[in-house]
Amino acid sequence: MKTLYVIPARGGSKGIPGKNIKPLAGKPLISYTIDVARELAPDCDICVTTDDADIISAVEAMNLKVPFVRPAELATDHSGTYEVLIHALDFYESQGIHYDTLVLLQPTSPLRTADDVRSCLQLYTPEIDMVVSVMQAATNPYYNAFETDENGFLHISKGDGKYTRRQDAPKVWEYNGAVYVINTASLRKMKLGEFTRRKMYEMSRERSIDLDTPTDWLIAETLIRNNL
Repeated sequence: MKTLYVIPARGGSKGIPGKNIKPLAGKPLISYTIDVARELAPDCDICVTTDDADIISAVEAMNLKVPFVRPAELATDHSGTYEVLIHALDFYESQGIHYDTLVLLQPTSPLRTADDVRSCLQLYTPEIDMVVSVMQAATNPYYNAFETDENGFLHISKGDGKYTRRQDAPKVWEYNGAVYVINTASLRKMKLGEFTRRKMYEMSRERSIDLDTPTDWLIAETLIRNNL
């Protein structure tokens, strides 16, 4: 099974400007993900896909070659991850290199470890579409998630609303954005949201932090500095 590790790092970031190469606890954010990928694969199977010259310079300062510059049309606020991944696969296919699986590692999950990725890879088989890392959802549609009806009244999103304790309600999960192990044959046929054969790998809420706001950044920096 030949695996490509893709690290998407677009230049524009509104929530945390320049976040992909901004120092987090003394290291550029993207270096945490590159370090994890390097524990699992040779550099030739690690692809940082970016449109940004500063990110390219920072990555190549870590002695990792950036194989191509991402096209501008795949680097806007509206660009989808699916198209970015297909573009990366197409690039390697044009070089005569075929990958059976693709591991998507987003730089905004600095507390993900190589062991997390290994665990996801162990769960993967060619018969499924994807293994994805999750955490237990903060909001449970059986317990404390509500929708409005045609009259504007709130009702429970799922079930009969009779659960009075969270621990009694069925567990629900949310993607944490840390690890995606993807069957490339499935990816060629459909987008990630259309996958039906998905397996989950659970991570703790602390290590699931996804950097989107300055508050997220402060929390992650505190966790890293305190080895939590």
